[in-house]
Amino acid sequence: MPQIVVEQLCKTYRIAERAPGLLGALRGLWRRRQRQVRALDGVSFQLQRGELLGFIGPNGAGKSTTVKILAGILRPDGGRVVVDGRDPFADRQRHVSRVGVVFGQRTQLWWDLPVGEGFDLLRDIYRVPSQRYRAARDELVALLQLERVLAQPVRQLSLGQRMRAEIAAALLHAPDLLFLDEPTIGLDAPSKLAVRDFVRRMNRERGTTVLLTTHDMHDIEALAGRVIVIGHGRVLADSPVAALRAQVMAERRLVVDFAGAPPATPALPGVREIAREARTLVLGFDPAQVAAPVLIARIAATHAVEDIRLEGLAIEEVITRFYALHGAAEG
Repeated sequence: MPQIVVEQLCKTYRIAERAPGLLGALRGLWRRRQRQVRALDGVSFQLQRGELLGFIGPNGAGKSTTVKILAGILRPDGGRVVVDGRDPFADRQRHVSRVGVVFGQRTQLWWDLPVGEGFDLLRDIYRVPSQRYRAARDELVALLQLERVLAQPVRQLSLGQRMRAEIAAALLHAPDLLFLDEPTIGLDAPSKLAVRDFVRRMNRERGTTVLLTTHDMHDIEALAGRVIVIGHGRVLADSPVAALRAQVMAERRLVVDFAGAPPATPALPGVREIAREARTLVLGFDPAQVAAPVLIARIAATHAVEDIRLEGLAIEEVITRFYALHGAAEG
């Protein structure tokens, strides 16, 4: 039986608008215009126990709204949501005791309190027995390397330290379901790797079910076995990562900086020119048709190369391709 069932989920927000300038502000005091924004428009999916799902899409696609509904923070306007047999909003108190939530741009720890005291307060809020709490806290502190920051106020932590502390805080009550909304946003490379490694261990060793929203395709590639692409509040694709890559992410980018003017694009199958500048050539290529080392060797053999970089598609480009495939116009 699926741990999460989402059927035809809908959510609409009302946004106040006013005309620009002082006159617009004065008019807004008496009559304020409002428009409706459909954040979710018939979203449906299921998540099995122990699965790690990547949930991707551009800003405004509906990712965070979905997480807030699943966490019991928001009530949907329509559709059905069941998490472990519960309605997250109607049975919120029982629901939140079994889930952990981390929002990359918000904190659940107290800004002026030391991290350790914030953990103690969360123990009281979730009514975790003392012995179980100490065991969970000590394990999380060791795994996330938080020993040196327990006595520091949250406001004094670096972003990487704070995110690791937030993840520990979300897991102190041993939830079996973890929602991570942009947990690696703004982190440096070592912090991202630490967070990824920890999430992977929690999923594989403890069987924690994880729903991960992110803009970082490297997070998806490193962690998720399955990915849902969402745009304009609708599910555009729901497939294993390998199938998604084969469908729209197969193309790679090769960025080559030359000592002089860039040469003509190599006449190789699956290679196309994307852009060229004064000394830079950007090529798109399909690894199934031409391997990266072959393409690089072909270029470097006849031209003076200063730098070469391999890149994947940006998330915005993935979404654009899905819109093109599904015939949906962005508005």
